Amino acid sequence: MGLIKTIGRKPSVQWALSHLASGYLRLVRRTNRFTLEPADAYARLDAFGPFIAAMWHGQHIMISFMSRPQDRVATIISRSPDGNINTMALTRMGVRVMRASGARGRAVKDARAKGGAEGLRAMVKALKGGETVAFSADVPKVSRVCDAGIILLARFSGAPIVPVAVVTSRHIRFNSWDRACLGLPFGRGAMVFGEATFVPREVTPEEVDALRQRVQDELNRVHDRAYTLVGRPDRVGGVSAPASQGSPA
Repeated sequence: MGLIKTIGRKPSVQWALSHLASGYLRLVRRTNRFTLEPADAYARLDAFGPFIAAMWHGQHIMISFMSRPQDRVATIISRSPDGNINTMALTRMGVRVMRASGARGRAVKDARAKGGAEGLRAMVKALKGGETVAFSADVPKVSRVCDAGIILLARFSGAPIVPVAVVTSRHIRFNSWDRACLGLPFGRGAMVFGEATFVPREVTPEEVDALRQRVQDELNRVHDRAYTLVGRPDRVGGVSAPASQGSPA
């Protein structure tokens, strides 16, 4: 383990970094002029009750912006030490964090898959307890391909899947597998919510795949729409090459 990683895993350092991260995210939220689409999105979401907020993994940094003060939102982060800073920062942003592995596609065939069943149970419990659950829909390490795990979560919880995109016109795009973006202050922002997908309790493998494709298409649509709203057509379709790590785009 390198020296920087060793220092970064010290509790005191992680605590300080989480303070900086949450403070920075609040600055980004306050200094960008956000557009909400559809305009009545929250009224529609309130009619659903708790829902599964589907996002692409690279958008997870700013997902807390979608919630209002009265909303109860939870998400899941792995128990690895590298997730500690994210956990503390999101907690400060009002998001309850569950530490476990998320349900993934393999759990559709084997609900006993290591870690996946535990995470699935935690998320189902959160939804049934009245919390919205933010969930990264990607296949692990494969960007912009929806995994069937989110369909499994909707099936067992009865909650609808609502794709969501939160983007800013000024941002840093990292050279990572998930094309993660970190918003910069003083620009334009957009929060776009997609059409809900309901999953019946009994579904065939063919229906699972069709539902998975539907969620994937809707996630791509809301992200394209969000980038269009903030005047970044270069991001539409995800065709632009990732910027070098740490460079603003």
